[in-house]
Amino acid sequence: MPSKFRTTEISDPQFEQNGLRFITVKTPHLKGRGDICLFVPEIETSISDLPLVILMHGVYGSAWCWAMKGGAHLTAQRLISEGKIKPMVVAMPSDGLWGDGSGYLTHHSRNFEKWISEDVPAAVKENIPLVTGKSLLFISGLSMGGFGALRIGAKYPEKFRAISGHSSITALEQMKLFVEEPLSDYKQDNAIDEDVFKTMQSNQNQLPPIRFDCGKNDLLIEHNRLLHQQLEKANIPHKYEEFGGEHSWDYWQKHLEDTLEFFNAQLR
Repeated sequence: MPSKFRTTEISDPQFEQNGLRFITVKTPHLKGRGDICLFVPEIETSISDLPLVILMHGVYGSAWCWAMKGGAHLTAQRLISEGKIKPMVVAMPSDGLWGDGSGYLTHHSRNFEKWISEDVPAAVKENIPLVTGKSLLFISGLSMGGFGALRIGAKYPEKFRAISGHSSITALEQMKLFVEEPLSDYKQDNAIDEDVFKTMQSNQNQLPPIRFDCGKNDLLIEHNRLLHQQLEKANIPHKYEEFGGEHSWDYWQKHLEDTLEFFNAQLR
C-alpha cells in the first residue's frame, strides 16, 4: 500500500530508550513536516492490533512534552507491567507548531485538526506494525490539548473509542489566557468548532464515552465546571472529576493514570 506521506523519517531502534520512538512526516495538512513522539511497549510478538492513544500537549509545547515533562511513557509502561492496563501504543504529536499553539483547529491554510485526526493515526499504522486498521483509537490531552481532544473526539465520534481531557480549555476564547496571538487568528467558519459543548451537543447521539478532570486550583476550573453543568443539563453522559492541584505538570503526570485506566476499561 502506498504511503500517505511524501516523506517519512523514523528513529533508529539502536538509539531509542524506554520504548520511545520518533516519527516525522511531511503532510499537506501542515504544509510541511509534523513530529510524533511514540511510546511502543515491549510485548510478545504474537500480539497485534494494539490500541492507539493520541495524547496532545498544551500551548508552548511540542511532541516531546508528555514524555520529557510528564513521563507519559514511564506511566504507561508501569501500568502495563502492573496489569492495570493492557498494552497500548501512545502517540504524542506536536500541534503543528503554529504560534504559541495551533489550538488544533483549522486556520492560516493549515488543517491542524486533520493532522491529528487523520495523519497521526496513519503515520503510526504505517510505521508501527503493532498498530493496524483494527486498532481502537483513543484521544486525550492537557489544557489546549484537552480542548483539542474533547472537541476533535466529539466532532469525529466514529473514529474514537473514548475521549479524555485534563485541565481543558473548553472554548476558544480561553486561549487568550495563554497565547499572544489574537483570537481572530483562530476564528472558525463554523462557530460550533470553537466550543467543546456545542461540538458535543451537535453529535449528542453518537458520542463515545467521555471523561475529563481539572485541579481545584486551576485557572480553568470554572470553565470545566460549566462544561460539566452544560453536559448534565443536556443529558450527555460523561464522567467529570476534580482533584487537588493546579495547571501544572505535577497534576498531569499524576492524573494521566486516570485517562489510561479509563481507556483500558473501554477495551473490555
